[in-house]
Amino acid sequence: MQDLPTKRHLDTTNPENIVFDYDLLHISILGGIRMDMLDRLRVTLKVKFEHLSIRHNLDLYNSNQVDKLVRLIAERLEIGTSVVSASLLDLTDLLENYRLEEREKELKTGDQRKLLTAEETQAAKLYLSAPNLMERTKEDIGKSGVIGEENNRLLEYLIFTSRKKENPLHVISLGSSGNGKTHLQEKVAELIPYEDKIEITTLSENAYYYFGKQQLRNKLIQIEDLDGADGV
Repeated sequence: MQDLPTKRHLDTTNPENIVFDYDLLHISILGGIRMDMLDRLRVTLKVKFEHLSIRHNLDLYNSNQVDKLVRLIAERLEIGTSVVSASLLDLTDLLENYRLEEREKELKTGDQRKLLTAEETQAAKLYLSAPNLMERTKEDIGKSGVIGEENNRLLEYLIFTSRKKENPLHVISLGSSGNGKTHLQEKVAELIPYEDKIEITTLSENAYYYFGKQQLRNKLIQIEDLDGADGV
C-alpha cells in the first residue's frame, strides 16, 4: 500500500506570525524571521500537538540546538522524534526559500527605507521635544521587549543612534560567556532599521576592503566575536 503524502503548508499571510502545519503538528513562528541575516535562521517557535504546546527559541541552522529541540518536543508532546525532525527540516527549507524570495523582491523594488508621513514626522518632533527624553526613551526600550539592563540598553541605543553623526560612538561589550552580551546587543539593534545595519560574526584583517567606498557610511556595524579582529 502506497503511503499518503505528508500534509505540509507554510502560511506567510501574517509575516509576524508565520504558521506551518505538518500532519498533526501546528507550528507558529512568533515574531516572524529576520530578512537581513542569511547566515542564521533564528526563530521563536510555538509547537502544538493536540491539546499540548511548547515554546522555544533557537537557530534552525544550528544542528545541536535543533537536535535538542527535537528531543524536547518528542518528550513533552509525546510524539515520535522522526516526525518532529522531519517537520523542522521541512520548516527550515520553506522558511529559507520564503526569505530568499522576499529578499529578491526587495532588490527588484529598490530602496525600502520607510518614509515618514507628515503626521508621523510631527509626532516624532513632539516626542523628541517633550521633557525627560532620556527617561522616556529608556522606558520605551523596555516596552519594546528589551527586559532588564536599563542603563546598558539605553547606552547601547544612544551609541547605535550616533551612527548618523560625523563622528559616531563605539561600544565593546565585555563579560563572561553566557551572561547576555550578544542577546542585549541583538535586542537593542532590533530597534534600528535593518537597512542601516550590517551584522558580522567575525572579521578578517582585510574584511573592509570588500565593502564599497560609501557602503559603511552611517551604518551600525555589529561584530559578534572580537577575536582576531584587532588588525581590522
